[in-house]
Amino acid sequence: MNDAHLHMVVNHFPIIGTFFGLGILLAGIFMKNNVIKSVAYILFVVAGIFAAVSMATGEGAEEIAEKLPSVTDQIIHEHEEMAEKLAIVLYALGLVSLIGLYLNFINHAKASIVSYFALVIAIVGVFVGKQAGTTGGEIRHTEIRANANTATVDQNGVGEEGDDD
Repeated sequence: MNDAHLHMVVNHFPIIGTFFGLGILLAGIFMKNNVIKSVAYILFVVAGIFAAVSMATGEGAEEIAEKLPSVTDQIIHEHEEMAEKLAIVLYALGLVSLIGLYLNFINHAKASIVSYFALVIAIVGVFVGKQAGTTGGEIRHTEIRANANTATVDQNGVGEEGDDD
C-alpha cells in the first residue's frame, strides 16, 4: 500500500465523521443528553486524528498524483489548501470536544456552553470538509471539475479542452 492508497483510505473519515458527529451533537443538544453529546465529541476527536493521518499521507499522495495525466499542480494545490483549512478546523473541534467530554464527565455547569461552541465549529467543519472533499475528488474524477462540460474527446480518444465561447 503506497501513500496515495493510504491517503484515499483515511481521508474520508474526517469529512464523514464530522457530518455524522454534527447530527449526533444536534440530537444531544435538542434532547439535553450529555451521553449523546459525548458520542459526538468522540466522533469529532477521531475525525481530528484521521485528519492528522490524512495530512501525513497527503504529501506522498501528491508525489504520485502529480505524475498522472490530467492532474495539474493547480488542482492539487487547491485541494491541499482546503485540506489544511479543514485540518485546522478539525484540530480545534477535537480540542473543544476533549474539553466537552471532560466537562460532561465532571457534570460541570459550563458543559452546555462548550456543546454550542463545538456545534459552531462542526458546522464550519462540514462546509470546509465539503470543499476539501470536492477538490480532492477533482484530482481523479474529471467529471466533477468545473470545466467538465467543456472537455471533448478527439477521434483517438484523447481529451481536449473545448472552446468556452
